[in-house]
Amino acid sequence: MARYFDLHPENPQKRALGQVVEILRNDGLIAYPTDSCFALGCRPGNRDGLDRIRSIRKLDHRHHFTLVCQDFAQLGQFVHVDNAVFRAIKATTPGSYTFILPATKEVPRRLMHEKKKTVGVRIPDHRVTQALLAELGEPLLSSTLLLPGEGEPMTQGWEIKEELDNVLEAVLDSGDCGVEPTTVVDFSSGEAEILRVGAGDPAPFE
Repeated sequence: MARYFDLHPENPQKRALGQVVEILRNDGLIAYPTDSCFALGCRPGNRDGLDRIRSIRKLDHRHHFTLVCQDFAQLGQFVHVDNAVFRAIKATTPGSYTFILPATKEVPRRLMHEKKKTVGVRIPDHRVTQALLAELGEPLLSSTLLLPGEGEPMTQGWEIKEELDNVLEAVLDSGDCGVEPTTVVDFSSGEAEILRVGAGDPAPFE
């Protein structure tokens, strides 16, 4: 059964965040809010968590997982970013964007795209997510909480708990969050290619 955490949207309770971090470090899988809808998340080294995300969302091995990072210092450990790409990403983060970039050796192979050796990264503009990442001290391996056959992601914490109570360890709720997934920009070739238009304005990359 998933634990339910009702967090303050501006000043999330430190004690509750500490409990969530303990769950994550014990290889738990959580649902948490971001600036562009709820996501499923676990530690990058959690192989079982990765398998459970694949199972919940019915994902194949071509799916790009995302490392949700606290800041650029963290992001730079996991992807190769040249100066031009750095400037383009820096101008739009934190925000509702996911960037596909070549992965560094810090990224476990199972998290990379099979053929391209790339991974998604993002820096969210959301107080609760940022506070959780600061407490955890590493990125969250994440995927949008979009269930198979559904046209839109889940948006209510209590509904997520009811629906996924037996497959998650925790649900974090801080009220309304975005209902649109991120805009996905592929920089793996060095040039911006918009793969999905979502919550982030695509204009800077067109």
